Amino acid sequence: MADVSFDTLRDTLEKALLKAGLKAEHARVCARLHAESTRDGVHSHGIGRIPRFIEYVGKGWVDVNASPEKVHALGAIEVLDGHMGIGVINALYATERAIALAKEHGMGLVALRNTTHWMRGGSYGWHAVEQGFASLMWTNTESCMPAWGASSPSIGNNPLVMGVPHAEGPLVLDMAMSQFSYGKLQTLASAGEFLPVDGGFDERGELSRDPAAIAATRRLLPTGYWKGSGLAVLLDALAALLSNGRATPAIDRVEKGSGGGSCQIFMVFDPAQMSGQATCEAIVASIKAHLGDATPARPGTSVRWPGEATYRRRQASSVTLSLDEDIWQRVCQLAK
Repeated sequence: MADVSFDTLRDTLEKALLKAGLKAEHARVCARLHAESTRDGVHSHGIGRIPRFIEYVGKGWVDVNASPEKVHALGAIEVLDGHMGIGVINALYATERAIALAKEHGMGLVALRNTTHWMRGGSYGWHAVEQGFASLMWTNTESCMPAWGASSPSIGNNPLVMGVPHAEGPLVLDMAMSQFSYGKLQTLASAGEFLPVDGGFDERGELSRDPAAIAATRRLLPTGYWKGSGLAVLLDALAALLSNGRATPAIDRVEKGSGGGSCQIFMVFDPAQMSGQATCEAIVASIKAHLGDATPARPGTSVRWPGEATYRRRQASSVTLSLDEDIWQRVCQLAK
């Protein structure tokens, strides 16, 4: 493992992205978000995505010069075309537009089509709650998980993000519709670790906790079995409908890497104009207290609220990150 400071990681990522051809401002923003994802423990969508992203840029699958364009507006709703631009930049812009609409209308919905991988969806939920806004966001993807009852990939894992602000730590949920994402499988396989619960099927068609075996078959287990499968289908349909973009079958035909041509939805709500900021604070505080009073299943542990681990990491004054040595050296080479 390589021990690297947050600032060193961010600066190295920025150099690699600049060398790949990103504009200075875009390189700075992307480097910060990837470094934050790594600091928050999501290495697979932080430093781990940088080599593949740069590969996609080199192949022309990501247009580093594209900008999101408004193509339709209806009150508190806007539809944007991402023109296959940088997914992080498109998603952050869409989040900011949704926040602006929420300030005006109490809620804002931005539907983004024709974009590329947004990397860690939780980044945009955190961006909203840190400004005092609640959020509901999701993306569709290419087929990467079997629908319930199927053995071949036919639905996306379609990550869903929800957030509610609170002064002493927001509630933030960032989850895929698969029990474990491919990124998590990769992280655990590299560390030689097994999953804590069944995460998919092996080559014999049996449920497995072996991340490498599941990645080889691409038979991820939907979260909640048939329930996660059904939710993935509906998230896909709604994302395509609201953005007038591609559903998963059409994304499969784009063939421009993971997430290329996807649709994303950014719904943001202003608590101050709805129940009131004080009420929002009280609701979250009561939920946290209620969870804290629950009896832990294992002695010596605690029941955590969604987003608590990330919030605690973000409170640390200085952070030294332990990175996979191979991926760190690859990124350093890309930065030279």
